[in-house]
Amino acid sequence: MPPTLPTHAAFGSEVPLAEPSWYQNLNSPYYNASHVAWRAKLRDFFEREVEPIVDDWDMKAVQNNHAACAEYIKRMYKKSAEYGILPACVGKPWPRAFTDAAEPEGYDYFHELINVDEGTRSGGGIAWAMMGGLGIGLPPVLNFGLPQNRALEERCVKECLAGEKIICLCITEPGAGSDVSNLACTARDAGDHYVVDGNKKWITNGIYADYFTVAVRTGPPGSAHKGLSMLLLEKSMPGITCSKIECMGVWPSGTTYIEFDGVKVPKENVVGVVGGGFKQVMYNFNHERWLLAAQASRMARTCVEESLSFARTRRTFGKFLIEHQAIQHKIGEMARQCEGLTAWVENITFQMNTMSKEEQNRKLGGHIALLKLSSSRVAEFCASNAMQVLGGAGYTRGGKGVKVERVYREVKAYAIPGGSEEIMLNLAAGQFGFVTRSAPDPRDKAIKALQEELKRIKSKM
Repeated sequence: MPPTLPTHAAFGSEVPLAEPSWYQNLNSPYYNASHVAWRAKLRDFFEREVEPIVDDWDMKAVQNNHAACAEYIKRMYKKSAEYGILPACVGKPWPRAFTDAAEPEGYDYFHELINVDEGTRSGGGIAWAMMGGLGIGLPPVLNFGLPQNRALEERCVKECLAGEKIICLCITEPGAGSDVSNLACTARDAGDHYVVDGNKKWITNGIYADYFTVAVRTGPPGSAHKGLSMLLLEKSMPGITCSKIECMGVWPSGTTYIEFDGVKVPKENVVGVVGGGFKQVMYNFNHERWLLAAQASRMARTCVEESLSFARTRRTFGKFLIEHQAIQHKIGEMARQCEGLTAWVENITFQMNTMSKEEQNRKLGGHIALLKLSSSRVAEFCASNAMQVLGGAGYTRGGKGVKVERVYREVKAYAIPGGSEEIMLNLAAGQFGFVTRSAPDPRDKAIKALQEELKRIKSKM
């Protein structure tokens, strides 16, 4: 007898392959009744509270109506908290010490995956607006704390998880992105406080943020990764200026340029320990990249759903568009890649479920790097092909092609942030030890001879 695996009733869209396989009444070893209930709760929230305002939120964002966008994001954070969703944005375990929200039975990374997946059905910009800042900005405070100021730590975490305040992560700078060890934003020791000077760029939720988790250089110039620390700053501190950056996509997320000009920060606002910033930055990178991969996976599926739905109703040359074999093949290829990507995301999620955070960081860095790379390329492939299927409708902002148009201009936000595709390949090559030895460079022999000659000349002087 074959082993019995859980099977759950079909859920969601009736369009073939529009949902992950376990939504399609297929067997899965990963999900149980708690996940089913959590999925239903999330689908209800996003369909009831978010989808009706997505198009307007997108337009208000691109029109720079900051007041309207601020109202939308604050309302959605508050509503998310009322539904008990926000604690599922910050990883595992459930932060029960800081929230009254009911923890799903047996809460694990698959609950968080469902949260990410369902939250991205409305678009990447909405997912980043509602989860981006919180999902990457709060974990350093949760994981490392503020040992010298537990009161601020508790206030920050509780307010963010209650949807009362917004937090953002400030790492990337105009001159340093993936090259974290070369960050230039400084925190000068001024006795009982630090003075922070510098810039941060492409910061998600920054323009709406009340708290800023900031990577700064507390060490001397040239101290590289050993000279980095993290500080928790508050919007009320003088010297912080936030300006929205005009980007090609993820508009509701409020991508921001931040200037710190002589900001006085109490030393008790140090996250963890002084000099521990590089570890704190790296500690959550795998989780962030897994989040991005899961989001890209759902965006790709959205393209499959929208393409097939459109092709079943659009008539061309006396036929429905889907009757043309070329269109069937195009959508079939999109769906093939989506199914493979979903399986990979679920496998990595299972690995995360069975490992400590330290083991995840030790074993999964290369795997997650390749997953993120694959997810952005699948999403880009599906967005491009969906645009071809929908034609003019997909090129138009609004109407039947609104979701495809949105995904098409958002996919690059998954190929670059969180580590570009090129960096992901380099990281994977290093993690897996592709290069076991280096071939000798013939120039080394000549350099050594010149060095020895120089040494002889100096000895005779």
